Amino acid sequence: MAGEIESMASNLMSKMGGDTISSSTPCIFRIPSILRRHNKEAYIPNAFAIGPFHHGEKDLEDKEKIKFNYLEGLLYRTHDRERTLMEWIKEIAKYETEARGCYAEEIHMSKQAFIEMLVLDGCFIVELFRKVAGEVRITEYDPIFPTSYMLQLLNHDLILLENQIPWFVLEHLFRLTRGSSETKSLLQLALEFFDNIFSSEKSPIQLDLFANQKIQHILDLIRSSLVLPLREHQGQEESCVSWSPIPSSVLWSPIPSATSMKESGISFRKVRSQSILDVKFRGGTLEIPLILVQESTEPAFRNLVSYEQCYPYCSPTVTCYALLLDNLINNEKDLEELRKSGILVNWLYPLDTTRFFKMLCHDVFLKEFYYEKLCWEVNEFQQKLWPKLRAFYIHNFTNPWAIVSQIVAGILLVLTFLQTLYSMK
Repeated sequence: MAGEIESMASNLMSKMGGDTISSSTPCIFRIPSILRRHNKEAYIPNAFAIGPFHHGEKDLEDKEKIKFNYLEGLLYRTHDRERTLMEWIKEIAKYETEARGCYAEEIHMSKQAFIEMLVLDGCFIVELFRKVAGEVRITEYDPIFPTSYMLQLLNHDLILLENQIPWFVLEHLFRLTRGSSETKSLLQLALEFFDNIFSSEKSPIQLDLFANQKIQHILDLIRSSLVLPLREHQGQEESCVSWSPIPSSVLWSPIPSATSMKESGISFRKVRSQSILDVKFRGGTLEIPLILVQESTEPAFRNLVSYEQCYPYCSPTVTCYALLLDNLINNEKDLEELRKSGILVNWLYPLDTTRFFKMLCHDVFLKEFYYEKLCWEVNEFQQKLWPKLRAFYIHNFTNPWAIVSQIVAGILLVLTFLQTLYSMK
């Protein structure tokens, strides 16, 4: 028995000797199975594999030739294509170890294969951004822009958590490949590419918000574009704590649905804001920036929520917003209420949109809730006497038969009064 114990102890010690815990903090993760099971298609690329997690998958191989097409076009604008490509590869090779450390699992690719993948995928992305922004001319033989569906595929594939390469790789490749006539930064190009992912109302891009912000990858950039405007307005560090005090004895409770709010006298108003997350409650009115619901909305939200769940010390601000929408939208009537208020533009079937919002936060864990004070204010408003009476009246006395009953009861009351009055004479 002593020998067996010694053997087991030795075995455990040998396993601890490896790099079981990385010294670097990864920022690109596989989606946890508990989240993936709710909609697997929202997490996997439809056409383009970016980074190592889906590299070499059979059903994505045919789009690799498009990446090479873009790389060739980029090199065509240089004087010595082979020598230039060697310089790019040499530069990116310096960051191989750092790039591998960005992934939450060991990447089983050789040094050559890994660096070639980073260069090819990175050059494809920066060239794509340039073409969309008009920094580079789009030829009639371009494999993406003449078709109506390719950009839609890319809008989906480039925002997936499992489909990322480090932002610093993109920055280095952008700097190495930048033409003398180009005026826009990589940050601006990327933000312009995704400017209508959540809203059809364009807001001016505030590049100064990102001055001291370390961007991890494209998905992190999209999240930062939503969260940073809130931090600027409220002058707070990025945290999901309740930024305004509420009674310490009160625990957070969900807000009622949109229809229930309307019944109690709460109105909805669409407001313009730099971020869709900027929701406020003022004087009985819930102010919500416009949100666009389209094919890419669910994958965007699900991957942002997964990123906030996986990335250490990341405030779950987008997750809190998703949960707030979950509270607001219980059925198609709630969806219609927000649509009539101009807050929600829905390009999907109402039933599909309702289901999406109701399932978005399943199996999601929150330590703190960003909208805690807002929910408390809404619930406090509903507990006042007049909103409660109004909701009771609307809920019980606004259907046609109830109205008829009220009229008949009123007539009988008047007749009874008159009969009593005449009998007293």
